[in-house]
Amino acid sequence: MDERTTLKKSLKAHWVWAIALGSSIGWGAFVQPTTWMTTAGPMGVILGFGIGAILMMLIAVSYGFLIKSFPVSGGEFAYAFISLGRTHAFISGWFLTLGYICIVALNASAFALMFKFVFPALIENLHLYQIAGWDVYGMEIIIASVALGAFGYFNVRGSGISGRMQFVFCTIMILSIVAITFMVGGQPGAGLSNVQPFFPSDTTAFAAIISIVAIAPWAYVGFDNVPQAAEEFHFSSKKAFSLIILAIFFAAVLYSLMIIATAMIRPWQELVSESHVWGTGAAIEELLGTMGLVLLVTALTMGVFTGLNGFIISSSRLLFAMSRAKILPEAFSKLHPKHKTPYVGIIFTVIVAMLAPWFGREALLWVVDMSSIGVTIAYFYTCYTAFSLFKTKKDATFNEKKHTVSPLKKVIAAIGMLSSLVFLGLLLIPGSPAFLGIESRIALGAWIVLGLIFYLVKRKEFNAIPEEELNYLITGSKEIEAKNRV
Repeated sequence: MDERTTLKKSLKAHWVWAIALGSSIGWGAFVQPTTWMTTAGPMGVILGFGIGAILMMLIAVSYGFLIKSFPVSGGEFAYAFISLGRTHAFISGWFLTLGYICIVALNASAFALMFKFVFPALIENLHLYQIAGWDVYGMEIIIASVALGAFGYFNVRGSGISGRMQFVFCTIMILSIVAITFMVGGQPGAGLSNVQPFFPSDTTAFAAIISIVAIAPWAYVGFDNVPQAAEEFHFSSKKAFSLIILAIFFAAVLYSLMIIATAMIRPWQELVSESHVWGTGAAIEELLGTMGLVLLVTALTMGVFTGLNGFIISSSRLLFAMSRAKILPEAFSKLHPKHKTPYVGIIFTVIVAMLAPWFGREALLWVVDMSSIGVTIAYFYTCYTAFSLFKTKKDATFNEKKHTVSPLKKVIAAIGMLSSLVFLGLLLIPGSPAFLGIESRIALGAWIVLGLIFYLVKRKEFNAIPEEELNYLITGSKEIEAKNRV
């Protein structure tokens, strides 16, 4: 049996919390408020994100238990293997890989978009072409690529450096958002009266709220970066659940503060009817001037940096775990000779994400919308695995280290499974407020076909690995626990 490569334990608890929170709060919290309010109104967005946070916390119960029981890189990939075997592990890992790399790419393009708003003369140089009505500029590509390259470099240097940076960026982001909210609230003419009416007049309150609940897997994706880093915890894996809950709670609060701050500036229906490259930025600058814009740009920059950093960590660890299990080429599980990081996965993630700005923002959004499906599928696998391992009473198969007797937690895991299926339905059922556009559905179909081809090519080799050996490579244990594997 091959020796199993493992990662160095160097991540502190507050760094992991910052990875989860910073990955959840990316560019969307600062770029999208006016877009979200157009669909759902201020109260619809806040309630939608609040309900979404509660559903994510229910799903987090399963994550907390599985991280404690199986503190290994790979997260949902490993969990799908534990309960359903190698084929489902591949499906979970394939969709997650796409989701993570797409979010890295989108954060990089959001950083360039911010420059486009603040320094339009600088960005609108070297016009190259148009894709789906979006102008692609050479400077935009350069800025996004430099940001990706910098974070790739820091991640190769070690998870200690990236974890420490993540905590500093998160702290600055939180302070900036709080400062913006209080500054807006203190201005003459601004205030909570501008937040009314709470919902748009052209839709029901229920439809408005549901349209936001549907994007909760995308809005809160990032808390699931915690299991990807589990192998590197320099603390007890029992703390993972409380770190995830705190990250989701703070993310919901920060999203709500940005909505309130934007809506208080002046009657929100006026704001959303105007056409701007960056509606929130234009509104803040109009009310607070340069100082307000500097604070918002600082918060957005920190949000983008934490997203880039967190998802580069997760992408590379997922690739590392899949390579260690011999699904992906061996190179992805090689560690840097000096820094002991999975440097091939980091470099691969950065290079693939660098391709994205060349396709224009609209084309990238199609893929990102579709990647919400991948994240939701991973949530389902995690909840299913926890459901299969939670016991209502001790029996012959009970293992104290790998099982918990808790009928309540079994019910919560079932609710998590149901929530995941509801999210999938909202994204895939025609007529739903969050139904994927035709371009996103085509991108999803292409990714499924590509995965099917890749799996058929690798299937013989992958299935030839003995069950005991695969269990050891993925979970670090030679015991084979789960039943009914496919």
